[in-house]
Amino acid sequence: MIDGEFNRKGELVFDMGLIAADRTHCPVRAILDTGFNEWLLINNKDAENLEWLRQIDTRKARTAGGTVILNRYEGIVLLDEEEWIVPVLGGDEIKDILLGVRWLQYKRLVADFAAGVLTLG
Repeated sequence: MIDGEFNRKGELVFDMGLIAADRTHCPVRAILDTGFNEWLLINNKDAENLEWLRQIDTRKARTAGGTVILNRYEGIVLLDEEEWIVPVLGGDEIKDILLGVRWLQYKRLVADFAAGVLTLG
């Protein structure tokens, strides 16, 4: 189980790791976005710097910032001390790393704003 925190905007923020193709571990902070139905969303440059395998397909998606073109990658992430190989979406306009609700199929989310408790595990 990992502890998270509520940021100033009330977003659910967790520390996690991205693992590059050369096995380098990159610690990052990610926002759990319950409106995002996939696993992970990052900026294309981050995915390319990690040398994650890019898939052929692209797709249009609507985000809070407008309509964007997203690439699909295969990424390795470290969450709750477990490595996961997951499909990752990347876009040029993406500013924050987002965890999607797919994680909730495998991880239990406890978010109690009043008590200041936020966990994923």
